[in-house]
Amino acid sequence: MTKPLIKNKVSQFYKRILKHNCREYNETDLKKSALIFSPHFDDETLGCGGLIIKKKQVGADVKLVFMTDGSKSHNHLMSGKKLQEIRKQESFTVAELLGLIQDDITLLDFPETQLNENYDSAVQEVTKIINKYQPEEIFIPHFREPLLWSADHLTTTKIVKAALKLYQKDAIVYEYPVWFWFHWPWVSLPIKTKQNRKTILKNTLIYWFGLRVLGNCNCSLYIGDILTKKRAALEQYKSQMTRLINNPKWATLQDISNGEFLECFFQENETFRQYSKLK
Repeated sequence: MTKPLIKNKVSQFYKRILKHNCREYNETDLKKSALIFSPHFDDETLGCGGLIIKKKQVGADVKLVFMTDGSKSHNHLMSGKKLQEIRKQESFTVAELLGLIQDDITLLDFPETQLNENYDSAVQEVTKIINKYQPEEIFIPHFREPLLWSADHLTTTKIVKAALKLYQKDAIVYEYPVWFWFHWPWVSLPIKTKQNRKTILKNTLIYWFGLRVLGNCNCSLYIGDILTKKRAALEQYKSQMTRLINNPKWATLQDISNGEFLECFFQENETFRQYSKLK
């Protein structure tokens, strides 16, 4: 049996177990108001773009908060200021395709990759936002996101949890995985790229060859019927999906693990870790 075939069989097996073990995010859940915190421009669409689309289809109130300013993703090839403007405009276009309007979006504009250095200020801002909207549900990055691009994912989760301790009402928390998927069997172990091979191997060991997803995710939403809409929305993050300048050093999401990482977000279910804020 070839390595790709083993990988595919294992991932399909895990998907079946997840589907069996996870609580279904249902029609009643879809109608609840939600506040979604995204570390960077695109994480919200990758992790829960399908959920946003489906919530808006049933008329739910959904608000979106971007924690950082988008200034660092390709600042070795373009000025941070120009990147900020491009990625901000992309987020407005994507939000419209997801069913949101510009007034549904809050931009906190903390420097990308430096969210931890602005922790106290961020907690204050997030506390104000939660108190303003008083959502029934809150979405944040998964607590086991690995430290790959930056610590912004984990810091976002810590900031929101700190703010929730100050919130007087209950809310259901959902953690959505993004870089959590960057390990075997969801992506292959690369042969040629030493650094990527080392990173994926490390993550694979930490996540027990994919088994941790079975214990760290307990809720899923079927999005097979709107995958085309989710893909169309993500495509509008052109700075992340295409090369804005003709330079191979301009990395895209498609470049990561030969597209295998990107395809993790177009499975038939979006998967979450669900719990009460009181936990």
